[in-house]
Amino acid sequence: MADLKKKARELIDEFKGESYIYGLECLGRIGEHVKLLGRKTLLITGLDRRNPEAYRTLFDSLARTGLEIKGPFPSARPNSPKEDVRAMKRAILGEEPDLVLAASGGSGIDAAKAAVVLAGLEGDIEDYFGAGKVSEEIDKRGKNLLPLVAIQTASGSAAHLTKYSNITDFQTFQKKLIIDEAIIPVRSLFDYSLTQTMSSSFTLDGAFDGLAHCLEVYYGAGPESFDKIEEIALTGIDLIVAFLKKAIKEPSDLEAREALGLATDLGGYAIMIGGTNGAHLTSFSLVDILSHGRACAILNPYYTVLFAPSIQRQLEHLSGLFIDHGLMSKASLRLSGQSLGLAVAEALITLSKSVGFPTKLEEIKGMTQAHIEKALRAAKGPQLETKLKNMPIPMTADTVDEYMKPVLQAALTGDFALIKTV
Repeated sequence: MADLKKKARELIDEFKGESYIYGLECLGRIGEHVKLLGRKTLLITGLDRRNPEAYRTLFDSLARTGLEIKGPFPSARPNSPKEDVRAMKRAILGEEPDLVLAASGGSGIDAAKAAVVLAGLEGDIEDYFGAGKVSEEIDKRGKNLLPLVAIQTASGSAAHLTKYSNITDFQTFQKKLIIDEAIIPVRSLFDYSLTQTMSSSFTLDGAFDGLAHCLEVYYGAGPESFDKIEEIALTGIDLIVAFLKKAIKEPSDLEAREALGLATDLGGYAIMIGGTNGAHLTSFSLVDILSHGRACAILNPYYTVLFAPSIQRQLEHLSGLFIDHGLMSKASLRLSGQSLGLAVAEALITLSKSVGFPTKLEEIKGMTQAHIEKALRAAKGPQLETKLKNMPIPMTADTVDEYMKPVLQAALTGDFALIKTV
């Protein structure tokens, strides 16, 4: 496993270079990392309440470099509600800082990204959902956004490394996405030892989110980036499968926490080269009943079967990995086509069952047919069009009902036979 971690570090260094500090016990380096970005710092975090010792390390590091710290202002609730984005925007406009520093899990960092956009460009959050809308407005107005620095505190979304901001409207319980290079944090830090305070449930959600990033990007990889994505994805998935149970059984085990941190960071690298697709897209319509990582864990086996004819190389390599971890039998290597997809899907389900995760939507309290209809409507909307385009099989808004609806019905009941062969 030492070699696997070494490969992960090489990939992350290749990805982020000197703009990213990561590893164990590195939080105290944040002051030197950001001191050239400005003096007046708006600090957005909940660490002062959740982890006072880590907060003191953070605060002292910033203070030693002469930064003027405003805050801490509250971070966002799970799934980055619109209301929390607006509150952060008001704090930014009120304090007029030189930079914004968000020390949080993925939801807080996503909300801070969106708040920096609204503070700098005004308008409504709906104006920026989709791909490239922020950069278009920056070019039109000739304005720059405040520098955003992200300190990640949870292994999962890799929001500290990426161009994505997931924001939820809790009036409709629909999540939408800003995708733009302009919202990538200019500096980031992730001290993996901070994740020792993550609950078992939160750890699992984050790990399966990172696995979904690697898996879905791998499924949809094009020829121009396939080899690099394969290296990233298989390294990340291997680390998660190898260390997930240990992180749950021994929450303070730093070897396991480092492994999950490295793996989910690789998930961030993956989604900066390619993009997620089916499971992520559907999960955005289930926020009222399911956490994001759990939704992706349930849905990805069913999308695997749909995509199987188009992803045979990916399935063969995943089979080898899952065989090594005891999730599949060697006999599976003789399979091909949709049969191989079914075998890999069963391996993913076995992994979920091994940690007590649900494996079909009907097991989820509050799940209704209306959720499926809502997910299908959302998939046809222009603001989530990128997810359809990332599918490894051709799919458009016009074919969502034909191909995606049977997948969701299969995920509801656990009946793979409902999925169409493409």
